[in-house]
Amino acid sequence: MDLLLDVGNTRLKWGLHDGQAWQAQGALALTELDGWPAVVAGFPPLARVLGANVAGAEVAARLASALALRVDWLRPVDAACGVSNQYLNPARLGADRWAALIGARALHAGASLVVTSGTATTVDVLDAEGVFRGGLILPGLSLMRQSLARNTAQLPPDEGRFATWPRQTEDAILSGCIHAQVGAIERMFSQLDGLPEPLCLLNGGAAPALLPHLGCPLRVVDNLVLEGLVRVLAADTFPASAGID
Repeated sequence: MDLLLDVGNTRLKWGLHDGQAWQAQGALALTELDGWPAVVAGFPPLARVLGANVAGAEVAARLASALALRVDWLRPVDAACGVSNQYLNPARLGADRWAALIGARALHAGASLVVTSGTATTVDVLDAEGVFRGGLILPGLSLMRQSLARNTAQLPPDEGRFATWPRQTEDAILSGCIHAQVGAIERMFSQLDGLPEPLCLLNGGAAPALLPHLGCPLRVVDNLVLEGLVRVLAADTFPASAGID
């Protein structure tokens, strides 16, 4: 059994894969990492562990210490698993974005807009030849709302609801933040015009909140990072495409 780890800014997502299919997946807040050894204790014997980490070396070390075998950490390279990395400095692309692009390439043969809506929202363009052309990073939905509440004296942090014509402040905040997220996504999707079979692949914790408002063709994927990691693990080039940072 192989263990895949997606270590984000606020959550750890993990998956167990037997080489054919996912056998289990789960998530843990980074504030709850003291519970990670108990999660590990329930795993079957593991053959390999591969992760994508954007939370830093200390978190990586804590996760690895509970495992009785080497942990490989994905790092972006020029090309892997059918994806060409056109970042000006390929190594500076986030490991999570790189893994999500690889996952998208495996799941859709046409052009993809790869959207991860978590603490940050990333919106990346992958053409039908597997070339990553570039993308956006913007504050995630919750971060946008928290920023308004934290930095303005008169705007409340209450939940609110989406409304076509918001008539109370809480609704205006939430509706404005959703419009900002959806606008960025749909504007980027318009740049796929003329590319073969364009599709938005949407994942992340805020995906359910954004989904009803997106008008572009899309598919929701539970965790594109894990999908990418399992493809890297199965590739002939592994472990050349991953290593300890």
